Amino acid sequence: MFTSKLLTLVLVVQPGRVLLGMKKRGFGAGKWNGFGGKVEHGETIEQAARRELLEESGLTVDTLDKLGNIKFEFIGETELLDVHIFRADSFHGEPTESDEMRPQWFDCDKIPFSQMWADDILWFPMMFQKKKFLGYFKFQGHDLIVEHKLEEVNEVS
Repeated sequence: MFTSKLLTLVLVVQPGRVLLGMKKRGFGAGKWNGFGGKVEHGETIEQAARRELLEESGLTVDTLDKLGNIKFEFIGETELLDVHIFRADSFHGEPTESDEMRPQWFDCDKIPFSQMWADDILWFPMMFQKKKFLGYFKFQGHDLIVEHKLEEVNEVS
């Protein structure tokens, strides 16, 4: 029987580039990723996404576009990660390093996929095209995808 952990992920995108953060500690440390984390009690998913983006990068955003929802299973774990993915095309502030993340801009053709979660290379193209998607990825450890499903949809709830 699985339990589910509700998480957010925000990708800040500018023409030709994307802001990623080097995770400095905790789950996914040593990988480049978007900004996000768990939804706290009493928060909406979007409120959590905004809070985590601010805490980890120092940025605030006017608009978040919800583009995706991916569920992650890790073999041997009983908790599914239910990740709601947002894209922000405009922001306020300067990306600032936090205890958890070190932000850096990457040109869209120089994204360090070899230092990211293995699933990112599969759904980033949809995110860049502002397509909505649903996905499921089953991992052995933190690097090997053993099963996955990814589909474009009209709406993400």
